[in-house]
Amino acid sequence: MKTIRLSKCLGILFLLLTLASVGASFYFFHVAQVREEKSFIRNEKRGTNNPLYAAEKAFDALAYEKRQMTNRGFKQVAWYLPASQDTHKTALVVHGFTSRKEDMKPYAMLFHNLGYNVLIPDNEAHGESDGNLIGYGWNDRLNVIAWAKRLVDEDKESQITLFGLSMGAATVMMASGESLPKQVTSIIEDCGYTSVWDELKFQAKAMYHLPAFPLLYEVSTQSKIRAGFSYGEASSVKQLAKNKLPALFIHGDQDNFVPTKMVYENYKATQGPKDILIVKGAKHAKAFETAPEQYQKKVAEFLKKIEK
Repeated sequence: MKTIRLSKCLGILFLLLTLASVGASFYFFHVAQVREEKSFIRNEKRGTNNPLYAAEKAFDALAYEKRQMTNRGFKQVAWYLPASQDTHKTALVVHGFTSRKEDMKPYAMLFHNLGYNVLIPDNEAHGESDGNLIGYGWNDRLNVIAWAKRLVDEDKESQITLFGLSMGAATVMMASGESLPKQVTSIIEDCGYTSVWDELKFQAKAMYHLPAFPLLYEVSTQSKIRAGFSYGEASSVKQLAKNKLPALFIHGDQDNFVPTKMVYENYKATQGPKDILIVKGAKHAKAFETAPEQYQKKVAEFLKKIEK
């Protein structure tokens, strides 16, 4: 009789734990992927003392146009800034998690000053683009490819560089493993993660002191059902292993959001010509403002090499 009661109690306990785990997975999926303001992310405006402030204001003084397309069933919106002189060179500049195209103005000016046209899209579920679920670069890679194809439709002689910051960096790395238009000539990534699984596993421990099992497995399954991808398949490393385009990898050595060690895994994985810049003292997504001259010089040198 006691054995039966114990079995019932254990069964009820198991059921309650399962329900609690499933409930937690719904909560963390919402935190991770549903479009809304995230309390753990600060997207603050640049102040006048920020080294990138002048570049942001320089962008505002230029004439740019809004562009739109529909891809994956969602309206996608971007800004297009033409170069000062006619050129076939275009930089496709991709923002990070919960950010938007407006935040990428200084990066746009970096390429503009190097003589490039610049296209800055809002990722799916960000800014003016439609969508309710954040794709962590995996879904966004398809939109980046679609934007690149539109640029090629306008100019068959295009020479396109894909640049991304943080989640945008993961986006361009994930795109690098796909069948890209031949007009895409290089990849530049700044502080991108090795995979969505690796990044969210790191954040689960750093922010919530939680192990990957079982919660991250459950949240990943929800992502597969609701957003179309699991966290393991959304891998920069796996995609870079198929990439033969020249790639420049940038990271801050004080990055505690996307650990600096990830850049070395990404760098090792790519199969094409490659270079790397580790900025001393730079935290996550702060390499440019920490060392603007070093950053611009490295990007310019990398692009000059591939243009030969």
